[in-house]
Amino acid sequence: MILPTGMDSGQSLAAEMRSAFSENGLLAGSPDFEYRPEQQEMAEAVGRSLERESSLVVEAGTGVGKSLAYLLPAVHYGLESGRKAVFSTHTINLQEQLLRKDLPLVRKLAGRPFRAALLKGRGNYVCPARLKQARMNSGDLFSSSESDELEAIWKWFETTQDGTLSDMDFQPTPKVWQMVCSEAEICSTRSCGARGDCFFQEARKEAADAEVVVINHTLFFSLLDIENLHEHDGYLFPDDFVVFDEAHTLESVASNQLGLRLTQAGLRFDLQRLHNPRSRKGLLRSLGAGKAMAAVERALAESEEFFDLLGEVSEFGDHGREFRVREPEVVPNTLAEPLRELCSDLGSLADTIENETTRAEVQEGTRRIRDAHATMRMFLDQEDEGCVYWVEAGGAERTSYAMRAAPVDVAERLGPLLFAEGKTAVLTSATLGTGDPDLSYFRQRVGGEQVEALQIGSPFNYREQMNIHVVKSMPDPTSAEYGEALAKWTERFLHQSDGRAFVLFTSYRSLQLVAKEIEGVCRQQGWQLLIQGKKYPRHRLLQEFRDDERSVLLGTDSFWTGVDVPGNALSNVIVTRLPFAVPDHPLTAARLERIEEKGGNPFMNYSVPEAVIKLRQGVGRLIRSSRDRGMVVILDNRVVTRRYGKTFLEALPDAPIEIVDQPLEE
Repeated sequence: MILPTGMDSGQSLAAEMRSAFSENGLLAGSPDFEYRPEQQEMAEAVGRSLERESSLVVEAGTGVGKSLAYLLPAVHYGLESGRKAVFSTHTINLQEQLLRKDLPLVRKLAGRPFRAALLKGRGNYVCPARLKQARMNSGDLFSSSESDELEAIWKWFETTQDGTLSDMDFQPTPKVWQMVCSEAEICSTRSCGARGDCFFQEARKEAADAEVVVINHTLFFSLLDIENLHEHDGYLFPDDFVVFDEAHTLESVASNQLGLRLTQAGLRFDLQRLHNPRSRKGLLRSLGAGKAMAAVERALAESEEFFDLLGEVSEFGDHGREFRVREPEVVPNTLAEPLRELCSDLGSLADTIENETTRAEVQEGTRRIRDAHATMRMFLDQEDEGCVYWVEAGGAERTSYAMRAAPVDVAERLGPLLFAEGKTAVLTSATLGTGDPDLSYFRQRVGGEQVEALQIGSPFNYREQMNIHVVKSMPDPTSAEYGEALAKWTERFLHQSDGRAFVLFTSYRSLQLVAKEIEGVCRQQGWQLLIQGKKYPRHRLLQEFRDDERSVLLGTDSFWTGVDVPGNALSNVIVTRLPFAVPDHPLTAARLERIEEKGGNPFMNYSVPEAVIKLRQGVGRLIRSSRDRGMVVILDNRVVTRRYGKTFLEALPDAPIEIVDQPLEE
C-alpha cells in the first residue's frame, strides 16, 4: 500500500498522515510498526505545518518515533510540491538511522521513487587531483612515515566508493589528510573533471539532483548564504524547506558558526603547510620559492610571539581557560604586516606557476592566511558590538591560545535566517521544554517567538518503568563535606542496581574524586569501572558499557545527551549535581548581563532553564524502550531545599519520587 497523490486523495496532508499512522493505516503493515497516538499527532502536525508553508517547533518525548513522524509527511509534501526536503541532524548516528533505516521505509510508502543524498563537509572528501599531486611531491611535503600514510590513502582511494573519511578503516593524521582532501579554492569541476572523478563534485551534484538531502547542523550554517538568503524562498537550495532534528543543539551550533575562532595551532599548521623550517618540508620547498619561504618564517616567528603575548595579558586564574576581552586592541596587531607581506609574495608566486593544481594549492594557502588575518583584525577591533570576545587557553599546559567571539543573542540573528517570510522550518527534539507547555523558552532562544509550538509526551509508562530518588540529606554542593558524601552516596546506589549505571558529573575534578573513592568497591563487586578521559575514547567506553551488563560509567558533558543504551546494561542514572552552566564563562556571563540589562532575572530566565533542559537530557538516558526499567538518583539537595528546585522536579518524567532524608549511615 502506498500514499495516494494529493490530486487523487482529495484529502489534506494532515488528514493523510492521521490516516497513515492510525491503527489500521498505511504503516500498520510494516513489521516493526506499533500504533502510537503521539506519533500520529506529530505526523499530522508536521503535515499541517508544511501544507500551510509555516514553521513549527515540536517536542516529542522519547519513544514517540519522531523521525518517521516528520520524514513521511515531509517527503510526501516535497514530492507533491516539487520542493526539496532538507533534513539536518546534530549527530552522525541519527544521519545513519535516517539513511539506512527510516528513508528506505518511507521510499516504499511514498507512492513514487525519490533520490536521497547525504551531503558532508568538503573536508571529508578526498580530492583525486590533490592526492595525485601530493604523491608526485611527497619527498618535499612529507616525512618518511607520512609518505607511508599517503600510500595507504592511495590504496584506499583505488577501491573506495564514496571517497570520504567514514569509508576508511584507519584515521589519517591531520597534516597528511589536509594535503589531499577537497578544498574550495582547489577542487572544482574545471580542475577535478566533470565525469564523476571528483567525489565531492559528485556528492554535490547528487544533492542538487536529489529530492531529499541529509546534512548536519554545522554544515547547514556554513553553507547558508546569509548575504543573499532573502533573494529566494529556500535555505540551501532554491525553494527548499528544512527539518531540524536534535534541534536543542541549534543555538550552540549557530553561535559557533556565526562567531569567530582563530587558534595559534591552526595558524601554525597553515603556515607550516606552506613551509616548515624544522622539517624542511612544505609546498613552497617543492617550488623553490625562497622569498615566500622567508616570509613564512617571519610570519611563524611573529605568530608565536603574538600569541604568547596574548596569553600573558590574559588573566585566566588558577584553573580557568577563558579570559574575556572587554576592550579593543588587547595586544598590538604585530602580525598584520608579516601576514600581508606573505599574502603578497604568495600572490606573485601563483602568477608564475603553470601547473593548474599547484597554482590552486598556493592560492588556497593564500586564502587561509588572508582569512586568518581578517579574523584577527575583527577580534582586535571588536567591530561587532553584538558579540562577546575572549581568549581561550588550550592544551594540557594551557599554553596554546585561541581568539574566540560569539554573538551574545543568537536569536537576533537566527530568527531572520530560519523564520523569514516564505521559509518553512520544522524544529524537533525530545528535550526542548523547561516545564513550559508552549516551549516559550526554546522559541525565544532561537528567535521563533511567533512560531507555532507543540509538546507531545512520551508513550512510555514512567510510573511503572522509573523511580526517582532525591537525596535531601546530601550536603550543599558548595560545602566541604560534599565530595566525601558524593562518593559514599554514589556507592550506596550502585549497590542497589548492581552496577549497571551512568554517573553524570558537571566537572572532571569531581569525577576523578569519585572514581578514586569507588575504585575498590567496583573491583570487589566485579563492576567494570569506565572513566571518561582515561584509557578509552568515548565510543569505546560506550561499547564496553553495552557489552558488560554490570559496568559503571563515569562521564561528564558529552554523556548527558546523545547516548542510547537500551536494555539491562543501563538501569541507574546518577546525577551528581544540577548541571548549571559555569557562570563565569565569557559567553554565559555576557548572556546573563544582557538579560539583566533588559530588566530580567538572569538566574531564573537563563541559568535555571538551561540546567533544566540539561537535567532532562541526562535523565532521558535511562528509559529508551517500553521494556526498560530503572532508577534515577539526584545527589543535589537543592532540588528540594531551594525555591527554584520545584522547576526541576516538574520538568522530570511523571514517575514516583522518593525524597531520601536520612543520614548516610542508616
